[in-house]
Amino acid sequence: MTSTETLDTTPAALEVHDVHKWYGLHRVLDGVNLTVRPGEVTVVLGPSGSGKSTLLRVINHLEKPEIGHVSVGGELIGVKRHGDRLKELSERVILTQRSRIGFVFQNFNLFPHLTVLDNVAAAPVATGKLTRPKAQELARELLGRVGLGDRTGAYPRQLSGGQQQRVAIARALALRPGIILFDEPTSALDPELVGEVLAVIKDLATSGTTLVIVTHEIGFAREVADRVVFIDGGRIVEQGPPSEVLDRPQHERTRDFLGKVL
Repeated sequence: MTSTETLDTTPAALEVHDVHKWYGLHRVLDGVNLTVRPGEVTVVLGPSGSGKSTLLRVINHLEKPEIGHVSVGGELIGVKRHGDRLKELSERVILTQRSRIGFVFQNFNLFPHLTVLDNVAAAPVATGKLTRPKAQELARELLGRVGLGDRTGAYPRQLSGGQQQRVAIARALALRPGIILFDEPTSALDPELVGEVLAVIKDLATSGTTLVIVTHEIGFAREVADRVVFIDGGRIVEQGPPSEVLDRPQHERTRDFLGKVL
């Protein structure tokens, strides 16, 4: 190495190390390894039942892996090292860790009894990160960013599915997470509402936010992803830039999948 070269010591935004997960005899994740750099947009593709959603839930420890571990920003999630073993953290500590990992679900998961403003402001207040006035100020800013600045007093039932999902994205941003996970964020939407949600995610992608997105939207993946990961049978079969994985897939299983969805 020459004197002008330097080593990048920045920890990965996300590292999934040899993760296995099973339910009874059904192996859902089978030795998954994945590294995501800060600011990178990773899109995860694969058929239904391939383990995509389970992978996201393992990342923020909503599901506990049988083998392997996950770290975010260099910090182990859900466990700590105890000699040569990993010991489960308390639920209180895990909840604190989850506050640094945004998660946008398929079905919005908004609090029906709270206004849009309070749905977004709730988490920063509950975690003690912001006072209620400051949290509401941030919520107004974020709702404006997702195009809902005029709906702060509305309740979820008064919004379309696309609007509810945009509120969910604003809520995920409210804790200023180091990474945001999206679990098929448009799958519960009517087709005409998909575009408005994808537009918000595209804005995040261009702003340097680290994203891991499970989706079936191939055109969207081609447009926003730095890297596409194809998973099947709980294993990462192929990964690389969209121009390689989507246009020149090397694995027969990837080619078969894309041939059915394109």
